[in-house]
Amino acid sequence: MVHAKGSFDIKMAPAEPTDFEKANDITRVTSDKTWHGDFEGVSHGEMITGSTASSGSMAYVAIERMTGKLNGRQGSFTFSHRATMMKSDAPSAGKLSVMVVPNSGTGELTGLTGSLGIHIDAQGKHTWTFDYSLP
Repeated sequence: MVHAKGSFDIKMAPAEPTDFEKANDITRVTSDKTWHGDFEGVSHGEMITGSTASSGSMAYVAIERMTGKLNGRQGSFTFSHRATMMKSDAPSAGKLSVMVVPNSGTGELTGLTGSLGIHIDAQGKHTWTFDYSLP
């Protein structure tokens, strides 16, 4: 496994809700990110969130297509996100899984596998770590 790290800037925008989303307190947003560090590039994604106002719990799923250079290797690949969170300061209050979709790598990133960790500090800065392997 190779360990990569860096930061990203993100712009999110609400997507037009479907009737199902309106009726069930579900929100859909699009995201555009600029990545810095061991991965230099951009990504575009779509996220669907659901929450419970009474408890502060929420969950999201997302698909994100990455394009750029990972430690000098050019290509693209897709991340699959899955998360649950509860209103709490405890680290165990949430679970996040961001994995490379199998066989989604192109170019010099063909065969890429791995998982991404995301951290958001108190000022809202997003940093990431990525443990991956390539053939």
